[in-house]
Amino acid sequence: MKLSSLQLDALREIGNVGAGNAATALSQIINNKIDMTVPEVSILPLGEVPEVVGGPDAMVAGVYLRVFGPAPGSILFLLPRESAFYLVDMLMGRKQGETQLLNSMDESALMEIGNILAGAYLNALSYFTKLTLLPSIPALAIDMAGAILSVILIQLGQVGDHALVIETEFTTDNDGVKGHFFLIPDPGSLSTILAAIGVKE
Repeated sequence: MKLSSLQLDALREIGNVGAGNAATALSQIINNKIDMTVPEVSILPLGEVPEVVGGPDAMVAGVYLRVFGPAPGSILFLLPRESAFYLVDMLMGRKQGETQLLNSMDESALMEIGNILAGAYLNALSYFTKLTLLPSIPALAIDMAGAILSVILIQLGQVGDHALVIETEFTTDNDGVKGHFFLIPDPGSLSTILAAIGVKE
């Protein structure tokens, strides 16, 4: 599965707009300036997704949502466990390093971050494609990357075999939190998206 440079540029631009929307929303929540870059857009076989976040044994926080509409798919937001704790510290106004275990409020906060990111990206996608795309309620798991992906693949019935990878980096002040944002289109959905934005091979 290969995309032309023109198609990748179009998807990168959508990602940039979505990231900008998400950064603005996050900044307002934690009352602190957040920059969010989209350094890379690529297509990966699903089996390689855990490698992007440090391998299948890497402990991560994962927020998962389904996408409904003319171009259905799934969204997965993965970030290293330490990054998740740091993000919770920022959201809850705690000292950096204070969070070592997540309580129910912390989990809700992380799911809301996933919700905001997904909504921001889907709004950008809808703007460019004129397709109405809606996210489901998010689910959260703290586990090894390989285990999270296995559960998601079972839920999907393995309907999608590739992921559109948008690697995002959050930065506030001098600190960085790396997160990985994946759009896993159902079969035919990526073609629908590219056709809707008028970008062909």
